[in-house]
Amino acid sequence: MGNRVVVTGLGAVTPIGTGKEDFIAGLREGRNGIERITQFDPAEYASQIAGEIKNFNPDDFIDKKESKRMDRYAQFAVAAAKMALEDAALDLDKIDRDRAGVFVGAGIGGMPTLHQQYKKLFDKGPSKISPFFIPMMIANMAAGQIAINLGIHGPSACVVTACATGTNCIGDAFRVIQNGEADIMFAGGAEASVSQAGVAGFAAMKALCADHNDDPHHASRPFDKNRSGFVMGEGAGVVVLESLDSAKKRGAKIYAEVVGYGRNNDAYHITTPAPEGQYQAKCMQLALDDAKISPADVDYINAHGTSTHCNDEGETKAIKTVFGEHAYKVAVSSTKSMTGHMLGAAGGVEAIAAVVAISESFVPPTINYETPDEGLNLDYVPNKSREQNVNVAISNSFGFGGHNACLVFKKFDE
Repeated sequence: MGNRVVVTGLGAVTPIGTGKEDFIAGLREGRNGIERITQFDPAEYASQIAGEIKNFNPDDFIDKKESKRMDRYAQFAVAAAKMALEDAALDLDKIDRDRAGVFVGAGIGGMPTLHQQYKKLFDKGPSKISPFFIPMMIANMAAGQIAINLGIHGPSACVVTACATGTNCIGDAFRVIQNGEADIMFAGGAEASVSQAGVAGFAAMKALCADHNDDPHHASRPFDKNRSGFVMGEGAGVVVLESLDSAKKRGAKIYAEVVGYGRNNDAYHITTPAPEGQYQAKCMQLALDDAKISPADVDYINAHGTSTHCNDEGETKAIKTVFGEHAYKVAVSSTKSMTGHMLGAAGGVEAIAAVVAISESFVPPTINYETPDEGLNLDYVPNKSREQNVNVAISNSFGFGGHNACLVFKKFDE
């Protein structure tokens, strides 16, 4: 069976709040984090809106000299990890640092740095490229910088599975502790791709919402009949996972237990999910089987819920396949309605939302849900959060390339 694994720390940098308490408050009140893009002039872009991080100062978390040598996504990751460390009340001087590790990924990595350095290359020539260009850009540096900043030497990796990245990182870290390779893992995802190339690239795919530039608060509308594409977001979500023995030994607060993890691939298309959601369904079933939990015992699903026609329809079908009649009784919501789609960070942030649903006994809403769509007839927790006892919650993430990942969390019980 392996070691039991629990969640003891939460760190979030999101468009609806930075820090655990502010993020929880944002979820509870259905806060909207979508605004007009401020990081560049979006006037010429088809989509001009995003879920940006507001009032973030990296110097609050990182040495000023060092933060200038990090891309924005890595700054978010280190900040989230340090907040998770503080929330876990973990004294690094009292643990075996060889048995603490980091699995934090990014779906894309340092896209703003890439853009800036290419501009220097083309405008001024190769001699003007920064010596920090490559280590700022590469996607593994979130995990690397967390390990360096915290001085921990155990298993360290960066999973890159597009929008499933954060979930895969948490799931793989869960396995590391379960298998006895580490006692403590920092796990999740980070992303900061609200940049010229990022927005232009997703817009060229016709993936982004482009008809709400003058009304950004109503742009991200998962499962609603009038949804028209996803809204980009940025940020980071990092959790502290710990073996139950380690957590109990130091008297840690336990938010929830990680009990199941599933992962597979549609093997269907580079960007479009399989239309009937059959492999998403198999992924959820793998996670439930791993957890030894019946679908009827699940209280809440934090859906991938991107606000695109293909995803929302396919995920709804997948939920119906796995849950049968219980599909109509389980609460299903998409927090992307509030944050936008945070890409590689989404799974980390949404795992925190699922854990919070258990620890705080409420279900976050799907805001902007106004018009039901044919066949999309589940309980999407429309517009307002709901006070509800949650014993079991799952979090879904599905990424370009067909990557599917699912985590199962359960209220901790001795």
